[in-house]
Amino acid sequence: MSTFNVPALIRRAQQKKKKLGLFLKKLRRQKPKNIQKLIKEADKAAWAEVDCLACANCCKTMTPTFTKAEVRRISERVGMTYDKYFNKYLKIDEDNGDIVNQNTPCQHLGKDNKCKVYDIRPGDCSGFPHHVRGDFFYQVGEKLYENNMPRCPATLKFVENLERIVAEGK
Repeated sequence: MSTFNVPALIRRAQQKKKKLGLFLKKLRRQKPKNIQKLIKEADKAAWAEVDCLACANCCKTMTPTFTKAEVRRISERVGMTYDKYFNKYLKIDEDNGDIVNQNTPCQHLGKDNKCKVYDIRPGDCSGFPHHVRGDFFYQVGEKLYENNMPRCPATLKFVENLERIVAEGK
């Protein structure tokens, strides 16, 4: 695993966002039959290049959505009541009604870029950056990957790798 410059990758993602977004849009129209195989290959290659613990940009700049069960589980782990934890760290997103963090970076992100509640983190965190999904084309349409590229170097690498793999005709 090589070291990488997170700010440089974020800049590159912003520069390539439109081009890679067009690639994803074209891929969505073509819908290759072997897309899950291509996605898994691109994802594996991305993780060979990116170390989450060297980055943690998602935890520093984004907030997951929490279910009530996740809030309950995490609040118990940190020794707080549901209400006390909620009032101190969370809020209801006015746009969509989701439970989200009040602030970034995440309250559970340690100085070592490790999550203090990793084993019970929200599903939104454990699934991030959502590369290998059965609803890949829906997420392309919703611009999930396009929007996450400037936030997550692994997503930038994933889409770049997917573009390369598709061009190679695998």
